Amino acid sequence: MSYKRLSGRKCDQLRDVTVSYNAFGYAPGSVIFELGGTKILCAVTLQTGVPPFLKGKKRGWLTAEYAMLPTSTHSRSIRDGSSTKKNDRAIEISRLIGRSLRTIVNLDLIGERTIFIDCDVLQADGSTRTACITGAYLALKAAVQHWLLTGEITQNIITGAIAAVSVGILDGQPLLDLDYHEDSMIDSDYNFVLTDAGTIVEIQGTAEKTALAWQDFDAMAAYARSGIIQLLEHGKTATKHNETPKGTPLFSLQNRLSA
Repeated sequence: MSYKRLSGRKCDQLRDVTVSYNAFGYAPGSVIFELGGTKILCAVTLQTGVPPFLKGKKRGWLTAEYAMLPTSTHSRSIRDGSSTKKNDRAIEISRLIGRSLRTIVNLDLIGERTIFIDCDVLQADGSTRTACITGAYLALKAAVQHWLLTGEITQNIITGAIAAVSVGILDGQPLLDLDYHEDSMIDSDYNFVLTDAGTIVEIQGTAEKTALAWQDFDAMAAYARSGIIQLLEHGKTATKHNETPKGTPLFSLQNRLSA
């Protein structure tokens, strides 16, 4: 018998997704990406200069920063800037976002400039790192459209589409897009980052309680591909950056996965 989710979702069903563009007035590309109760603010900017290891090589760089706002969780957390100790989790997720987005950007086309992607968690209800990757891609896509219009770049630097989703196993049942409640009791927890070409960018995961069987991994991978295809399909409905009124929800994905 299939596991019954508290939300009423089917096991292979995404949470509702809403994307609002132009969240910032100054950033060339910015979105608020909502995945159920998880809300992420993603902003993209372009600045002159590259890290020392790229100086003189006439190519650009892309980097990301991830942070959780103090009241994004039930109990207030310490703001990163208020602590003398670096947040190892935030650093790890920042690196994941950066290397994921670098796989679908041609950095040879921007010269010695750096693309900065800032992801701030406004509200956390599970799957924040995967939501950041999907939201960051949409914000980057909007920023590139803006840079093309303003002449900051002369060619489209995006080489493909990317999205990410979490999948877990609970009592032998795969579950797509874990919320916090599910994540806290899951047997195995995996994050899949895939491109629109079906290629793998990264898979992160671990068995929380018992070792994972290969057939269970294969089932999770199938759920992940299904969820990412949907996210990318709805991402294609994005209107051009300059046609999207500030704060306008660009699309709302209702729970429409087939059984």
